[in-house]
Amino acid sequence: MSSEILEILDSEADHDKTEVGNYFVANYPPFAYWDAETAATVPALLEKPATPDVPLGVYFHIPFCRKRCHFCYFRVYTDKNADQIKGYLDAGIEEFKIYADSPLIKGRKPKFVYFGGGTPSYLSVSQLQSLTSRMKELLPWDEAEEVTFECEPGTLTEQKLAALREIGVTRLSLGVENFDSHILEINGRAHRTAEIYRAYSYARSIGFPQINIDLISGMVEETDENWRENVRKTIELMPDSVTIYQMEVPYNTGIYKEMKAEGKLVAPVADWHTKRGWVDYAFKELEKVGYSISSGYTAVLDPKKTKFVYRDQLWAGADLIGLGVASFSHIAGTHFQNLAEFTQYLEAIERHELPVSRAMTTTVEERMIRELILQMKLGRVSQEYFSQKFGVNIGERFQLQWNDLKAKGLLSEEGDWLTLSRDALLKVDTLLHAFFLDHHKGTRYT
Repeated sequence: MSSEILEILDSEADHDKTEVGNYFVANYPPFAYWDAETAATVPALLEKPATPDVPLGVYFHIPFCRKRCHFCYFRVYTDKNADQIKGYLDAGIEEFKIYADSPLIKGRKPKFVYFGGGTPSYLSVSQLQSLTSRMKELLPWDEAEEVTFECEPGTLTEQKLAALREIGVTRLSLGVENFDSHILEINGRAHRTAEIYRAYSYARSIGFPQINIDLISGMVEETDENWRENVRKTIELMPDSVTIYQMEVPYNTGIYKEMKAEGKLVAPVADWHTKRGWVDYAFKELEKVGYSISSGYTAVLDPKKTKFVYRDQLWAGADLIGLGVASFSHIAGTHFQNLAEFTQYLEAIERHELPVSRAMTTTVEERMIRELILQMKLGRVSQEYFSQKFGVNIGERFQLQWNDLKAKGLLSEEGDWLTLSRDALLKVDTLLHAFFLDHHKGTRYT
């Protein structure tokens, strides 16, 4: 058992309990390698000529919530008043202006726009209309293939949903997480069961092109019976897509704080074997009624019309402008993250400065590995894609890793495609570290 992937799998078997830390690989290289010195180079980066052949996306972080979920590790606030929210949105627009006026971005139209949180649907109708109209003035959305908006069901009204449709939202993502009010309550969610059905009914009546339902496998007190009910109720609604995450417990969550206070090392949630089994059950039940599995986390009802443009273009190297506190950007081969404190972010904007805290300029090899590991989450990768784009034969470059996966029955090769088995897809994030460059292995991912 000397190979990297077999060692990872053996380690996984020994540590099946959910312990503190992030399992979800969202980017590469690891954030621990990003630094303030490189952050200072971002303004000069924006002075480079535009790259119109590279798709551009915009992400706006709305960090406001009715409550903070016990498992939440994002930068969110539950104590901001209307004036503070307005000031934040104004600052986000000022930040956007810096990008929109720069040589690298000016004149490029976003192919996708994403409002994440926090709770974007926490905003009022007037706030949403003002924010989006100002954004469109800076970079028009008329060529956007997708506009995604994350919602907490309890914040939605018919008037707000109508406004979202009017401003151009194409994919409405409902953070259902679980259909049981008790489990929602003990996990710190603000909404309850009745609000899920009301919001979904409203959304369907408005006619959004795509409605997505988020579920979480492994919430506190979740059981086999409850999970089967979640799947059954999801299928009753037949959303256009379903996204299922496996519960992790990062360091800055409420669950971790309770664990630390009690001196516990294992989180009070299902182990990884159980969580993956629940996702597998959900995928199989969804497939029975016509869904297709499009990644380790998503099922879509009609692949011909139901897309995840944000995911697919970002994982293929698109540029991304991240607006707002703690947001991530990826532009012209450089990754960077905004300041993570509310006041510091606002003060930087007041000084007419980009609020960047840390960054990393990647090599061509690092960009190749980034796209490879992210596209592995889709369940298969094209060898020709990497040959054409990077001039790399990934079959040879990562022969050891592929052979290890094949030996465990986790990978098959079908012509151009390297395809993960369902078992591999359910734990794909645990396999990705084997593809990291040696000096990026063994470090804390965040």
